Amino acid sequence: MLRSGVRLYYVRHGETDWNRDQRYQGQRDIPLNATGRSQAVRNGRALAETLGKDAAAIDYVASPLLRARETMELMRAELGLPPRGYRTDDRLREIHYGYWEGELWNELPAKDPQGFAAREADKWGWRPTGGESYRDLSERVAGWLREIERDAVVAAHGGVMRVIRGLILKLQPAEIFRLDVPQDKVLMVEAGHTKWL
Repeated sequence: MLRSGVRLYYVRHGETDWNRDQRYQGQRDIPLNATGRSQAVRNGRALAETLGKDAAAIDYVASPLLRARETMELMRAELGLPPRGYRTDDRLREIHYGYWEGELWNELPAKDPQGFAAREADKWGWRPTGGESYRDLSERVAGWLREIERDAVVAAHGGVMRVIRGLILKLQPAEIFRLDVPQDKVLMVEAGHTKWL
């Protein structure tokens, strides 16, 4: 899936107010909050320690959503690189939660008991009205992964982080949903291997 010898440094965007409140963001364009900006700076420093002088020679790509772009720009500033010197790829957008976007997680069992039960029964295949399933997301991200030709720093989302690790490590869907998706760490990804920085 990921070419041999290629290394990704994957960062989930920093915290937003919607993350803090446990509100489904999906593809809504929500900015970072103060905690999220601090997390992005921390991750930029971790990358600077790891990449050193090689930082300028690798690729930088982000989801086009604001929270991922803000994270990338703060990290690039810590690396001593021009903040806007990166590209975006639409395939790195977060999973689309359809009509659930904007809703609080703890209110969904009462607001949409049928949808909530259907998702609990099949987290991988369930697709909200107007949205996409994790299976859809995995297929979208797999296409992106196959095209990566050189080392890259990536700023995107929690759902994308889960499916990338699932694809790289050849995990079953149930295992993918148990994966941690922190906002204050860098995930180094190579063919068949991941580790936190």
